[in-house]
Amino acid sequence: MMKATTVRRRGRTRAAAAALGLLAGALSAAAAAGPPASALTAPVSITADDLSTWQTNGIVWSMAASADGVVYAGGTFSTVRPPGAAVGTSEQPAVNFAAFDAATGSPTGCSLSFTVSSGTATVRSLVLSPDGRTLYAGGRFGAVNGVGVSNIAAIDTATCTPRQDFKIAVSATVRALAVTGDTVYLGGDFTQVGGQPRSHFAAVTTGASLLPFTADADEVARAVEVTPDGRHVLLGGDFFQINGTNTHALAVVDATTGQLTKSYPGFIENNSTVQDITTDAGGFYTGNEGTGGGVFDGRIALNLSNFEQRWRDTCLGATQALLVHNGVLYSGSHAHDCSSMNEFPDQPRKHLLAQSVDDPKLLPWFPDTNDGIGEPVGPRVMAQTDKGGRHYLWVGGEFTTVNSKGQQGLTRFADGPDTGAPWVPNVSVSTVAANKVEVNWQTSFDTDDGTLTYRIYKDGASTPVHTTTGYSVFWDRPQLRWTDTDVAPGETHTYRITASDGINTSAKSPAVTATVAAKAESYPAAVLADGANLYWRYDEGTSTFAADSGTGLDNGFLRNTPSYRQTPAAVSGPSTAIGFNGSTQYAYSNRSRTQLTQFSVETWIKTTTTQGGKIIGFGNKTMELSGKDDKHVYMLNNGRLAFGTSNSGTQTVTTTGAYNNGAWHHVVATQGSNGMALYVDGQLRASNTRYTKNESYTGHWRVGGDNLAGWPSRPTSNFFAGQIDETAVYPTALSASRISAHYALRNG
Repeated sequence: MMKATTVRRRGRTRAAAAALGLLAGALSAAAAAGPPASALTAPVSITADDLSTWQTNGIVWSMAASADGVVYAGGTFSTVRPPGAAVGTSEQPAVNFAAFDAATGSPTGCSLSFTVSSGTATVRSLVLSPDGRTLYAGGRFGAVNGVGVSNIAAIDTATCTPRQDFKIAVSATVRALAVTGDTVYLGGDFTQVGGQPRSHFAAVTTGASLLPFTADADEVARAVEVTPDGRHVLLGGDFFQINGTNTHALAVVDATTGQLTKSYPGFIENNSTVQDITTDAGGFYTGNEGTGGGVFDGRIALNLSNFEQRWRDTCLGATQALLVHNGVLYSGSHAHDCSSMNEFPDQPRKHLLAQSVDDPKLLPWFPDTNDGIGEPVGPRVMAQTDKGGRHYLWVGGEFTTVNSKGQQGLTRFADGPDTGAPWVPNVSVSTVAANKVEVNWQTSFDTDDGTLTYRIYKDGASTPVHTTTGYSVFWDRPQLRWTDTDVAPGETHTYRITASDGINTSAKSPAVTATVAAKAESYPAAVLADGANLYWRYDEGTSTFAADSGTGLDNGFLRNTPSYRQTPAAVSGPSTAIGFNGSTQYAYSNRSRTQLTQFSVETWIKTTTTQGGKIIGFGNKTMELSGKDDKHVYMLNNGRLAFGTSNSGTQTVTTTGAYNNGAWHHVVATQGSNGMALYVDGQLRASNTRYTKNESYTGHWRVGGDNLAGWPSRPTSNFFAGQIDETAVYPTALSASRISAHYALRNG
């Protein structure tokens, strides 16, 4: 016999308070019996390492997990197959339903077929009764194993057969269920239940008799959850009214009558809906989806004590599924832009996230799926349970890959062991100053740990010469530096670095070699003396790292494998340049900035392109073309250079000469209280004293390409084809004399 459930989605279980207390104690004891998670950044307690799990050939919309370790999955699919098996191979029939062992990921003996006489059957909600004896299913179906039903059914879990004593007609799709000891709450598309009017929400007894509970909505219901004390029901969906009172997408109603306890007019944007609701002892949480501009796609945490907001995040990319475990809210979404929260800017979608229930800041937990099939949006549902001393988190949805490997419809994670090692660090060395070697590296990434330990090995030694820690997430991988002063001029040394999460350690980075200088290099010394807060010399090879040689430590990310270590470089010395292909390759700064009231950008270019392209500029995106972009220098198709900023429109100055003759050219653009100025090869080539201001927004420096739509004399290409070297950014407008001095130092 199945015991009480731990988590269920698109269907929720709540028993009486006393029963819940006993259940919580039992589950806590079971979780405590297992070993604690290792190598995770608290409060995260689930690893990001996906476990071997059977797959479906379609979409998993719903799940319920029993306390004794059975996970039920419903959706729109017809077969299941082993992990690693391709679609159409090694398949077993599973008509919109399957049951799995939580600990092994393999099917159990429970097999049910949900069908409909015409159209497509689907199981949209699954929920277990508090005692685990009954599994309730909602969706669009007319029969279970040939037994006639009407969009809702009850399954005896001991025998895995439909209960003949639970039958009631529901006029359309059931999308959400929640259960107490004596009541089943349902939400969906329907307008009648048991032949009586019920608009999108209803309640029936566990014997399938319609209850007087009335919470009529004007549009589709998508989520229903009973509060832990059993007194209220939380409603979510597309609606704008409940029982004729304005409340959009979210409402709290009395569990017996359905009358409004708390309404939320204007609380959620009109073009956004609530897709999921979950609770813990002190709060409830909504997952939201919007359509069109100005939407709300993130998550909201609210207090159960007063039903008021605790926090909300404003990530873009609709949230479909929620689950709370050990004080962490795990979510399934297709988040692509969390810049409004000072998290990652607009970029390819991320599908699994974690946040503290007390703080919307993203925690370092980043397993991932793809969008998959269907809409497609990736994950659709989450569930959790314990078995064998481990805690398991299951995810279902539309995806066809997990952590970049083929895996369709289902995946699962656990509280250990953590098996994933951090990425191998990207390392660069600098000898611009005399009598020392600066070892720079781009912090690594670990999918379930933010703080990593780095060990530096010198000259092939087995014992590290230096150990330190650093915090990083996938969009923010700050540069770290260690300076080796135990060296002498003329000596050659090699360095390698490892990254460790405390359990798993990366391989050592490829050895990088440095020859200690007897005196400082003239050109970089001048750049650093003039206060560059970003200085990329492009001496790295075969990595994503452009080291910052200055004190700002604002490293660059090199995208799409540009041509490394190009020679001859722009200035004398051992440094090299980098080559961009004019179509996909570019670099962007790790650190975001805002309020650039005065600045200078400096770089060297060498090209013969007739397609133009952006050389350096500021933009609000890193992985895609920016929507806001200015403070840039770009080349026109004819080889002339333009310097542009935005201030209620474009402001540009353009050279009269062309610079696509295949020679190295020194380019500096400045803006400050004296306006805009563009220098080439140490000489002022274009200026306008009226252009003293620019648009303020948060963005990153980009080199080699970005959006040029809407700019005067827009070239054929957004991307620059040619070599670039010695890129520097300053927080001041460099003087003409300093620019000329820099150019004069090109030969040492």
